[in-house]
This record gives sequence, structure tokens and C-alpha cells, in this order.
Amino acid sequence: MSGDLATPLATRALKDGFGAEILGVDLAAASDALLAEVVATFHRFGAILLRDQRLSGDALVRFGSAFGPLEGHTVQDYLLPGHPEIYVLSNRIEDGRPVGAHNDGIGWHTDHNFKAEPVMCTMLHALIVPPEGSDTLLADGVAAYAALSPEQKARLDPLKLQHSFAYLAEMREHGRKAIDPAVLAENPDVIHPLIRTHPADGRKALWVSGGTRGFVGMDQAESFALIDELIAFVTDERFVYRHKWRAGDILVWDNRCTLHTGTLFDDTRYVREMHRLWVKGDRPY
Repeated sequence: MSGDLATPLATRALKDGFGAEILGVDLAAASDALLAEVVATFHRFGAILLRDQRLSGDALVRFGSAFGPLEGHTVQDYLLPGHPEIYVLSNRIEDGRPVGAHNDGIGWHTDHNFKAEPVMCTMLHALIVPPEGSDTLLADGVAAYAALSPEQKARLDPLKLQHSFAYLAEMREHGRKAIDPAVLAENPDVIHPLIRTHPADGRKALWVSGGTRGFVGMDQAESFALIDELIAFVTDERFVYRHKWRAGDILVWDNRCTLHTGTLFDDTRYVREMHRLWVKGDRPY
């Protein structure tokens, strides 16, 4: 596609009512104006996909920066050399050391929910993908909220969750590297609304996530039961888009209105390698 924006971007839905695959755009050659159109499409649809992209580190940072200032990474172990904004996901071993983080993002969640201003969006650029497994699933919190009854909305609208990096760290799998106490101190617990309003157009999303201490003013056992119930609801297959990766894919999703999870693959047979970027967000309301 040329830089002529007289013709709207060609898109097709990722799932009925959610997401958009943007067609015919070469991000490496795109003008600033064309990138702005891509970003505008993202804000409307909750997630965007662009296939057959081959972006250098510089080009990926340029694309991510079109969405806004880039967010740094809490864990610094697997940053792409020369590009500290890019986090490497990989099970590949080089010179006896892992190239990237492996099996990150398994389990339904939203990124950086423990921050006062969680990241606005997450983008993954697929470099090497297994022929099976390693799908990414996105749950549409807007559709889930719309499907609630008026009585359910009245009950849930006032609720607030205590999001906690420290609690999330306690839940980490055995054998992973311990979190630096200084990092824990830099990330105190925060309170966010369960029902989040999207700043682009006011649409409301059921914004529940694991890794929280529970609802403010509610017994913890009751809180955890309700969290499990709501995660099960928002991740019902009617609200979920399953992305099957191809090398060259760039998938960007809006953390303000979705949950996501990765899925496992046979890491004894296959290699998976991706580059991840985060874009700074704002305080949920």
C-alpha cells in the first residue's frame, strides 16, 4: 500500500465484532501518516494483526513508538542487545545460555496490571514459530461486559481490585529467578476498577485479572471465588480470539479491554522466538 490515505485501510475482522487484520501495509516502509492510521485502527478494534512483516529492531521500535512512549521492562534479563525497549521471548539456547524468556505469559492476565498506569498495549513480532502449539488467545472484555445482565452490571460496576506485583511474584513457578527486593519495593500494590472505561470512546470492559489480592472490602475467599468466576466468564469461547502464529506476524492488543494468555508447545522439538514491545498507558477509570 502506498502512503496515499485517501483510500481507507483495508481490514477484515479477527473475530466477529473484535479485532482487525490490516491488509496491504508494509510497516518497514510506511510513512508516519500511514502508521497513524494503523494506530487509529487499533484504538477502534481492540487488537490488530499485520502479517508478513520483517522488521529490524529499529523499525519495530519506530512502529511501537507510533502508539506512544514505550514502557520499560520490569525484568531486564532478556532485552535485545542495542534495543532495551525490546524483550526477547525464546526457548533457543546460544553458547549455553537462553536467548530469551521461555513460557512467559501462560495463564489469563493483562500486562502490568500491578502498575498505577498499566501498559496500554502489547505487541509481539513473530520471528520463529512452531508448526503447532504456541497460540495466543485474546479475550474481549467489552463483549463480555455487554453480555452481563443489568443486575450483574449493577453488582460489579462499583467493585475495585487490589493489584499486586508482590503477590504475583509469590505465585511464580518454582525454579524461576527470584525477584530483586528493590524491584518489589518499586512496585507497591495499586487499586483499579473491575469495570474499566476505554478513553477512546467510553466503551466499558470487564477488566479482571489473576495475580491480585482480591476485591477491596471483600473477604479473600469470596474475592478469589468471584475472580475465578469472572475470568471463566470473560474467557468463554464466545469472547475469545485464538491467534495461530505465522513467522512475520505482528499482533498488537489493547490491554485496556482484553485479557490474554499464551499456550504451550513442544519445546523439545520446536523453537519459538518473538520480540515484545509495551507502550505506556494511563490510570484505569
